[in-house]
Amino acid sequence: MAKGYRLTASTGTHKGDREYQQDQVALLSHPRVAGCLLGVVADGMGGRSGGRKASDQVLMTAKQLFERYAPESDDAPAMLQQLVQEAHIVIKLTAISAEQEPHSTIAAFLINPRGDCHWIHAGDSRVYQFHGDKMIKRTTDHSLVQAMVDRGEIPESEADSHPQSNILMGCLGTEAEPPMDTHFIPQLRPGDVLMACSDGVWHYFSPEEMGSLLSALSPREATEFMVDKARARARGAGDNMSLVIVKLEPLGP
Repeated sequence: MAKGYRLTASTGTHKGDREYQQDQVALLSHPRVAGCLLGVVADGMGGRSGGRKASDQVLMTAKQLFERYAPESDDAPAMLQQLVQEAHIVIKLTAISAEQEPHSTIAAFLINPRGDCHWIHAGDSRVYQFHGDKMIKRTTDHSLVQAMVDRGEIPESEADSHPQSNILMGCLGTEAEPPMDTHFIPQLRPGDVLMACSDGVWHYFSPEEMGSLLSALSPREATEFMVDKARARARGAGDNMSLVIVKLEPLGP
């Protein structure tokens, strides 16, 4: 573990105003190595059974690969890419028995004991890095609306409220290979916060709001507050929600 901080963390999930929960979230501690964590959010799609089956497969694959991962010798980005690839294949296999096509997003971050961090995502579930109350970086959605923003057809400010904001350009379980965007943080510092969440959460908050919440509150308090606030702002039309927050708190003197 890099010196100078301790990790506090929380996960949260809520089915929103949907009939059933298709999101899955996990924060896994490495079975053998202290200070090694994997946070995963998967937002399943495709009918009652299909979506949940898809997100379950992402979590199952994550647990299996993380148990075999050796932080001192293994290549973290390769392990995360293997997670996306294997989950994608398994979801396609489950599609044969499902009533509707199962698909899933993934947003995952891996913290190594040395304090370096790697993340990967496919779809519109996101990973954010904040330092204090300032957003340092977030993932870029694989969505139709994000492609329109990239091409300059709509401003970023209109993206969240766009009627086609739920159309994905890439995820797990489709015919096409899933996108695999990775990011590397060489060294986390005290004051850093990592959050992975589904679109049912990020849809309702600006980065400035997220930053002030995450810096002022503990991960548990921030999780509960964001779920409650997103529920209120959705006004009866809320999606499934899932989030995982890890905060690097400075050690006392």
